[in-house]
Amino acid sequence: MAEILLRDMPEFQALEAHFETIEKTHLRELFADDPKRGETFALNAEGLYFDYSKNRITAETVKLLVALAEASGLKAKIEAMFTGEKINITENRAVLHVALRSAPNEVINLDGVNQVPLVHEVLDAMSAFCNKIRSGEWKGFTGKPIKNIVNIGIGGSDLGPVMAYEALKYYTQRDLNFRFVSNVDSTDFVEATYDLNAEETLFIVASKTFTTLETMTNAHSARAWTLAELKDEKSIAKHFVALSTNAEAVTRFGIDTANMFGFWDWVGGRYSMDSAIGLSTMLAIGPVQFKEMLAGFHAMDEHFRTTEFAKSLPVVLGMLTVWYNDFFNAQTVAVLPYEQYLKRFPAYLQQLTMESNGKHVTLSGAQVTYETGPIFWGEPGTNGQHSFYQLIHQGTKLIPCDFIGFFETLNPLGDHHTFLMSNVFAQAEALAFGKTAEELEAEKVPEALIPHKTFEGNRPSNIILADKLTPEVLGKLVALYEHSVFVQGCVWQIDSFDQWGVELGKVLANRIIPELKSDSELKHDSSTNKLIAMYREKNK
Repeated sequence: MAEILLRDMPEFQALEAHFETIEKTHLRELFADDPKRGETFALNAEGLYFDYSKNRITAETVKLLVALAEASGLKAKIEAMFTGEKINITENRAVLHVALRSAPNEVINLDGVNQVPLVHEVLDAMSAFCNKIRSGEWKGFTGKPIKNIVNIGIGGSDLGPVMAYEALKYYTQRDLNFRFVSNVDSTDFVEATYDLNAEETLFIVASKTFTTLETMTNAHSARAWTLAELKDEKSIAKHFVALSTNAEAVTRFGIDTANMFGFWDWVGGRYSMDSAIGLSTMLAIGPVQFKEMLAGFHAMDEHFRTTEFAKSLPVVLGMLTVWYNDFFNAQTVAVLPYEQYLKRFPAYLQQLTMESNGKHVTLSGAQVTYETGPIFWGEPGTNGQHSFYQLIHQGTKLIPCDFIGFFETLNPLGDHHTFLMSNVFAQAEALAFGKTAEELEAEKVPEALIPHKTFEGNRPSNIILADKLTPEVLGKLVALYEHSVFVQGCVWQIDSFDQWGVELGKVLANRIIPELKSDSELKHDSSTNKLIAMYREKNK
């Protein structure tokens, strides 16, 4: 059967017609017409309150967006993912990150093998190892307990662990010191280890294949750094563990494979923070609270799988992204957590969203004729208010915003949290309703300043609230955005689980590496040839 492209679908065309009728409608009108709009367009599920009333939508918009999701086969695709079908078609792989947080008694078969016991076998091994480190039972080569843990990875092997560590820092064991190294820039490694003692330092090397250029370059530098102090090859086994499946390479490096924690090719890097890649997270917060985080993931998974689309948090969030991306031509989404612990959450979402949906062809290889993945970015509030909010409020670009806040703070201090949360509510209100010239005139603002002080409003936003930031709530938030990304990809008819776009630069870099070290003939374009020649000259 020939693929029906998105623009040819009657449901998409119905949305196009609807958009023409609503495009100029202001949120002031929508709220004036429905005094209970703030309750009508809100969902309360799995401990998250999702207010989407300040979006440029009506009940008809939601109905049409849900119809498009249904016509895109979303329900069947959700089941296909949860039941282990190989929906990552370009790599012929299943997409089973949901298995990483499944209950022990569940069954998720892949090629006739239940993956759930395999997942829990790794989790149990991780738990046993973490308990030894956290209790001091595990000793380094010279008999000292481990005090410093350095995670070496890149992409999903770094962004997830860093984000989770920062997000859950309140719950961490504070006599353990955590550092994260990802960049192949030597400064990253040198600064991360500058004040550490090798006798008390454990390195976690996160590379499925144990061949990732950046990770293994840093790992070998860590190995040399350790041996420079401890002087014995046997020390490596007490100061390194591997998150990998390449037992031969791990053994060759000097790591005991008993301390190698594996994962599977059905776990994409950007979906792996709750797999063995989360070992640093488990070390920081402990196995019990790590499992609470997994329970949060699982709760959102079940919500996504079983809830009707109009009441599904990930479906509504995902379809609103489609609405602004494909009809209002909004190029970006700002994620604005009003919680300092979530300072790395926007950076984490950048990989999750843009590596997943930054695609230019459909599943069948046809060129798309519509916008796919928007740019995700953000900064914690209130910092961002003194940085880029000016553009969001009064700039020429439409930037939908996700505000994330909590009713309770983990660190009560005077009126800090009241001031923080007042800004969440005020910023969303200001974006929606703005301030008119007439209001400014009534306030006796000088006429010359009125154009500058006018806020047009009609800037859309979502507000996501929870009681407080816990490991369980973090799991729910991450899973919410994971599944929202999946919803968008289904509608856009793209493969959200491959990432071929990262390959070309890697291939070319591997070609250039030996050229930077030699005088071989250069056969690139004139710009690249010149740049390589200059590097050679400066590094003779």
